[in-house]
Amino acid sequence: MPRYALQVEYHGQPFAGWQRQADQPSVQGAIEAALAKLQPGAHTIAAAGRTDAGVHALAQVAHCDLDKDWDPFRLSEALNFQLKPAPVAITACAQVEEDWHARFSALERRYLFRLLMRRAPATHQAGLVWQVKNDLDVAAMQVGADRLLGNHDFTTFRSSICQAASPQKTLDELRVEYVDTLSGPEIHFHVRARSFLHNQVRSFVGTLERVGAGAWTPDDVTTALEARDRAACGPVCPPQGLYLAGVTYPTDVFAQS
Repeated sequence: MPRYALQVEYHGQPFAGWQRQADQPSVQGAIEAALAKLQPGAHTIAAAGRTDAGVHALAQVAHCDLDKDWDPFRLSEALNFQLKPAPVAITACAQVEEDWHARFSALERRYLFRLLMRRAPATHQAGLVWQVKNDLDVAAMQVGADRLLGNHDFTTFRSSICQAASPQKTLDELRVEYVDTLSGPEIHFHVRARSFLHNQVRSFVGTLERVGAGAWTPDDVTTALEARDRAACGPVCPPQGLYLAGVTYPTDVFAQS
């Protein structure tokens, strides 16, 4: 059976998350339903990572197996037609080797978190950013972020329902960037690692927001990390500012798509 890699963009607001659920809409369920219209029968797709309810993706990656050979461009076009009106789009498609796996072949995942700083309610960016009303100290947040880089036991920044076998992870990048936008000043958090724990990025951002607001110091971030205790974590920020921004593989399978 030919295997196809799919690069997927989606707006997470109407979904209960990536993973298929029996009684709630999911991104996985939407794509599998679209595949069933092209090839009748049950379909199960695998993704590079699961995203929670309300979380978005700029470049999620999944793979599917089909009975016949498709031109990748025609497959993406057919899926996009069947996905309407769901806010899900196949932005690239490529045929891959049968042992290529969207999750297990991945070398790293990249996330973006957008935080909007303004008092007026967000309109155009509603549902796409986490909004705070006060300005934050970006430099202090970066100092705090640097305390989290490297290999650590991240129990403090791990959801109590996380199913990962170990809290030990290596964080390769946590960059805090000030960005002027037409809607107002934003802080972008660029986060990169081979893999993540459940709610790890949102726990980082919620904690660093406390540093930016002056309620925590960078030393408090170190203390929280070393506590290895979920109760030591700062607030977990809401999901709507979080985006799965990309996945890296040994070879860019979409380079020729």
